[in-house]
Amino acid sequence: MRIIGGEARGRPVRFPGGCRIRPTADRVKKSLFDILRSVDGKVFLDLFAGSGNVGLEALSRGARYAFFVEKDIRLVEAIRTNLLLCGCAEKAAVIAKDAERGLAEIHQKGERLDIVFCDPPYEQGFVAKTIRWLAQGDLLTPNGIVILQHSTRETPELPIGKISVADQRTYGDTVLSFFTMNFEGNVDEEDRSVSGII
Repeated sequence: MRIIGGEARGRPVRFPGGCRIRPTADRVKKSLFDILRSVDGKVFLDLFAGSGNVGLEALSRGARYAFFVEKDIRLVEAIRTNLLLCGCAEKAAVIAKDAERGLAEIHQKGERLDIVFCDPPYEQGFVAKTIRWLAQGDLLTPNGIVILQHSTRETPELPIGKISVADQRTYGDTVLSFFTMNFEGNVDEEDRSVSGII
């Protein structure tokens, strides 16, 4: 794995041997950031972060800050190492908790997120749970986006709360589902259109 764009382009993303993780493939990662177009100045969350591959890519491409939530302590240490190697440690926080508790900690801090990327283990019941956790909280900015990476054999049950699907892209066995929050009041449609998914 490597960073494929931005200031840290070409730098390897390391992870410990023996960890059973499924890194986001480079072609899927490239497509994701092509769809997003720009993450400049955004606050990014890499949920179920693994090695931090996607969050590191966001920082390399100009994200203002990134949170990484990962419960495996070996992977937590790998994320911290990767942040140092990419020169991004001062722009990130690594939360060593499971996804639900990590989201709760971010919420308790009063943080608001522009982009949430979720890559839970495939076909283990996390798709619906993850969307439900995000729908319950007040974590997203009005123009915020949730991206869920999941198997083609999993279909998010929608609508859930204020979350609605905006786009879906399929890459072999992998689907990227894009969601937005339905907020009452004015939403900056010009800003939202920058994502390229609405």
